[in-house]
Amino acid sequence: MRARDVAEPFPLVTVDTEAIEAARLLAERRLPGLIVLDRAGRPHAILPGSQVLRFMIPGYIQDDLSLAHVLDERHADRLSEALAGKTVQQLLPPRRDELPVVDGDATAVEIAAVMARWHSPLVAVVERDQLLGAVTVSRLLGLLLRGSARPVEGTVQSAQPGTGVSSTDSGRRDNGDDVDPADLGPTG
Repeated sequence: MRARDVAEPFPLVTVDTEAIEAARLLAERRLPGLIVLDRAGRPHAILPGSQVLRFMIPGYIQDDLSLAHVLDERHADRLSEALAGKTVQQLLPPRRDELPVVDGDATAVEIAAVMARWHSPLVAVVERDQLLGAVTVSRLLGLLLRGSARPVEGTVQSAQPGTGVSSTDSGRRDNGDDVDPADLGPTG
């Protein structure tokens, strides 16, 4: 499997795209991020959705997460105002010399290594200065996990919105008492 074979068409924005427009694109299409092109039409950066949120959430709340609880819904609805009048360029972290971009010949492991190194939810695939598309982490994981064993029924849990409980993949309700907090991963 080569990157050119699994790259999919992907929405593009430029450094001059309005930040609010990029955020809407992420939300409406449920994308993990966007490929950002420079003014010459070449890949410039990957804008992860988390970076958009980082820009929207005030720094003092990011520094002290307990303060997030004190904002009511009225204030939460106004967080997008931070994007008003801003461009995608202003949302991007400081420029890096390298980008999460792979050549069309890149293997699955090479794609995964680039994603892991840059903490990027997608990579752009470029061949002969032509953007072929992108490979998302969900697409790559799907390909990498194709041959692996399926989980044992009843071991995968999913949240049930509004119920305060989760259900397992077998459909039975589960109060979550048997979940080890260490299995939930890092919290900070």
